[in-house]
Amino acid sequence: MYGFITNTLGPVLVLLMMGYLLYRRGMLNDTFIETGSKLVFNLALPALLFLAIATADFSKAANPHLILLGIVCTFSYFLALMAFSHFFVTPQNARGVVIQGGFRANMGIIGLAYCANTYGSEGLAVASVYLGGVTVLFNILSVFVLNFYLDGERSVSQHIRGVLTNPLIVAIACALPLSYFEIALPAFIESTGEYFAQLTLPLALICTGATLEFRSFSGDSRNLIIATVSKCLLYPLFLTGCAYWVGFRHMELGIVMLLSIAPTAAASYIMARNLGGDPRLAASIIALTTIVSLPVTALAFSALASANLL
Repeated sequence: MYGFITNTLGPVLVLLMMGYLLYRRGMLNDTFIETGSKLVFNLALPALLFLAIATADFSKAANPHLILLGIVCTFSYFLALMAFSHFFVTPQNARGVVIQGGFRANMGIIGLAYCANTYGSEGLAVASVYLGGVTVLFNILSVFVLNFYLDGERSVSQHIRGVLTNPLIVAIACALPLSYFEIALPAFIESTGEYFAQLTLPLALICTGATLEFRSFSGDSRNLIIATVSKCLLYPLFLTGCAYWVGFRHMELGIVMLLSIAPTAAASYIMARNLGGDPRLAASIIALTTIVSLPVTALAFSALASANLL
């Protein structure tokens, strides 16, 4: 457990807190955060995913059973969470925010950082392909539930176009054929891509830390607790339990746990704000799940390692 904390959680926590403190001291501003986040999403993170998959063994990186597990279990959990929230979350405009915050994990930044620090390049490749499949579902379910409960609307055509042009999905789709046919990238393309890839996780974590606002905790403690328990405990427990039940062990089981246990994605705040939700509640969910997920991740990883499952 000590090694996991120092090698995996430690660097993530340090970079998050660095971003938080630098922003509070005025060394980072909103313009930097906005520009840096766009750079990560549009260039650096796609480059990281592309290289991780394109240079990996396709038979190991693209595990259809693992991807199917993530999609089916996430959709099943979403339905259960939506049914629960429909009756126990009030007011109505908080339901979509709570549901989205209760299952939408920050896999692309914190989850990938966990997997890269724990399993290296092979784990990063497997996690990247899994992320691609589940991210599409995250976007579909988030748009649906927010449109269902909130005042904003986004058309089906807009959503489909958004998914198809998502830089992460495009990068994964372009990399898979290269991995499958074992096509080697030109040296200068691989070197240039590695520069962008090396930029990804540090910059992404610093920007994520800078956006955390712990003073903005909403007074709606009931909904905040529901979303946090769902995201940090129930969702990862359900997915990891299902992965174990169907026979996944070691790295694959660890990847499912690490990606699902990541805190609520920052994109949930933007989507809730744009579609008429409660942005303070969304921001509070992101901040609190970030705090809670770190010790929960350490305990969960230790428990699975002690049982010789990782």
